[in-house]
Amino acid sequence: MTNTDTLDVDATAAQVIRLIEQGCEYVRIAIPGMKEIECLKKIKRKLRRNGFSVPLIADVHFNPKIAVEAAKIVEKVRINPGNYQPSSGSSVRARKSSVSLKSGIPDLDKSSVLEQIADRLVPLLKICKEYGTAVRIGVNHGSLSQRILYQYGNTAEGMVESLMEFAQICREEGFDNLVLSLKASNTQLMIRSNRLLVEKMKQEGMEYPIHLGVTEAGAGDDGRLKSAIGIGSLLADGIGDTIRVSITETPENEIPVAYAILQAIGVRISRADFISCPTCARTHFNIEETAVKIKSHLGHLTGLKIAVMGCVVNGPGEMADADYGYVGGARGKVMLYKGRDMVIKDVNEADALETLIRLIKENGDWKEPPRMKNHP
Repeated sequence: MTNTDTLDVDATAAQVIRLIEQGCEYVRIAIPGMKEIECLKKIKRKLRRNGFSVPLIADVHFNPKIAVEAAKIVEKVRINPGNYQPSSGSSVRARKSSVSLKSGIPDLDKSSVLEQIADRLVPLLKICKEYGTAVRIGVNHGSLSQRILYQYGNTAEGMVESLMEFAQICREEGFDNLVLSLKASNTQLMIRSNRLLVEKMKQEGMEYPIHLGVTEAGAGDDGRLKSAIGIGSLLADGIGDTIRVSITETPENEIPVAYAILQAIGVRISRADFISCPTCARTHFNIEETAVKIKSHLGHLTGLKIAVMGCVVNGPGEMADADYGYVGGARGKVMLYKGRDMVIKDVNEADALETLIRLIKENGDWKEPPRMKNHP
């Protein structure tokens, strides 16, 4: 997601291009008001003129009318259910029935509330049908409506209920170009709510794509670890179709983290995969320095698994599924493996990387690294 002022067309378009060049496959732009709508048109025109066709998503948080206009421009609109709720005035209060004797909490006439939500949502769905625009219903833990909080508290159940209400309306309107997302800064809550969402969709006979993210994850290691745990846990469950890493840094830094998560969980391989041991007293070379050097020279070999191991005691067994192995032997010597087989013994450490590259070339697994892009 961009963090430039959307009113600054040139700055926003430039950041979108940087994100695309980092590997971003769709870009979300905040549209807080109607004056940003005209800028959104200009941003899209500028990108398309320059040959960039990545889908754009309008992030609309306030006025539902903004979403309707944005849907005529971009490929997807993200809305927050909290902005489509009936007002907290008399229209809702008048539909409260008697107080529940068991809980002491007044019940709300849900059907009447959903009718009012539908009145606000359906105009957007009609425009999206006309223009072929997708809708992401994005529920954030921190922005649940007062009605949902009143009934469910700040819980995973409340998040899922808020989302399912909107999904039901979309289904009743015959609109299925839909993506669902549940985000929280609490990683456990984010994981639990998404798992619960999958259960609820199965019960209702629904099957919509799910967008994953730990919102407001923080900066540095905190943001990266929370994102990896939250997104990675769900991907390991087979849950999730798109992801966004949300860290308090320039958005360009989010893309490498996203790809690292996808690579680590094994759902998308975008570079070589490296394994290396933590070393022990049996290691007779600087494995940390060597692993970094090998990664820098071989990282572009997408799909290969390369092991850097300290010694022959555990190394060959633990790297058994690697395509190639670099294993420490006697002091100053390295053994090179192709799969499970040692193919070159006692290579001088100074020559080992070059010899490994030659081995990879001889087996037809080498490709030249991509040329670096020149930026003014």
